[in-house]
Amino acid sequence: MSNIVIIGAGQAGSALAVKLRSLEFAGAITLVGEEAAPPYQRPPLSKKYLMGELELKRLYLRPESFYADNGISLHLSETAVAIDRKDKVVIAGGAAIPYDQLALTTGSVPRRLPGSIGGELDGVHVVRNLADVDAMAPAFTEGARVLIVGGGYIGLEAAAVAAKLGLQVTLVEMGDRILQRVAAPQTSDFFRDLHRAHGVDLREGVGLTRLLGEDRVTGAELSDGTILELDFVIAGVGVTPATELAEAAGLTIDNGIAVDAFGRTSDPSIWSAGDCASFPYKGGRIRLESVQNAIEQAELVAANMLGAEKPYMPYPWFWSDQYDVKLQIAGLNTGYDNVVVRPGAGAAQSNWYYAGDTLLAVDAMNDPRAYMIGKRMLEQGKSPSPTAIADPETDLKELLKA
Repeated sequence: MSNIVIIGAGQAGSALAVKLRSLEFAGAITLVGEEAAPPYQRPPLSKKYLMGELELKRLYLRPESFYADNGISLHLSETAVAIDRKDKVVIAGGAAIPYDQLALTTGSVPRRLPGSIGGELDGVHVVRNLADVDAMAPAFTEGARVLIVGGGYIGLEAAAVAAKLGLQVTLVEMGDRILQRVAAPQTSDFFRDLHRAHGVDLREGVGLTRLLGEDRVTGAELSDGTILELDFVIAGVGVTPATELAEAAGLTIDNGIAVDAFGRTSDPSIWSAGDCASFPYKGGRIRLESVQNAIEQAELVAANMLGAEKPYMPYPWFWSDQYDVKLQIAGLNTGYDNVVVRPGAGAAQSNWYYAGDTLLAVDAMNDPRAYMIGKRMLEQGKSPSPTAIADPETDLKELLKA
């Protein structure tokens, strides 16, 4: 009977293990994770959990007892340090774990500020896992002064929580605008206005020159010469796929662990899914950092490990919560040349991305109807007229039926 080992006990690793059992795989399943906590949700970490609105156990994807009850051997606080592909063994926690098939769901790691500019000072934080958020939580006191470096979704979500808790928030983005890498100017405009309305000192085209302090951060010098006095810093400058283990094992790396359409790496006994994996998509290769991708890709890989041979063809979607705004994104906007802004009820808005006449993606701010209909259009390959979308009197459901 075969033995499957999964390295990485996050959303993807947990989903893969659970799917194997639901597909009635009767062999041994071993799930190895670096953290002490069982698999948990990450999105609420920097929001409800940080704000004290969600207790730790409610973060867990399943009770810890679930894994033993379902014959999943859960190895917590263990780091996999090597893969012996010849003998099919993983070295983790000082032990050799044999495998017939191996899945790498190692996720991603946050980029940190360089030590040369003070990135290693106490009081400089990143937002990725439970330990990161537990370390910064005591600093979130009313009136505290925080600098957030990076105007992507990680930085903006951290700014929203800090502002809601009454901190003095400065956010710097060295690019021309926030969300420049992932969204249109119209979406950037919406969130810039939102954050400034909540008192965030948001500065675009301004970078961080260096952090100040001896052992602990006490301030920062910005690229425009401004000196800030600070109590702590959060770096939200992106993540990189966790590929060290795969690379050391000689697997092909291409913006992540390269897999084929079925989730196989360059070694047919080793598979990968989630943030760490790059896969074929529309003639190219992409890597998606989202809960949806982690779950759907991992579940497909589980089926393919058992012989399903089904290619992965995702319909990407994402979300972000900031203040009382829920941003929902359907599709990928890569290659857009036109953005149509559709007003919604009240302050709601949706931005529709087109390449020529082809709909690529939708950003919906507090407009779940536009999001759901846009998502269905993308899944069905429909591209409504940009003129019709721009008209708030147009019934979106009628466009979906057309």
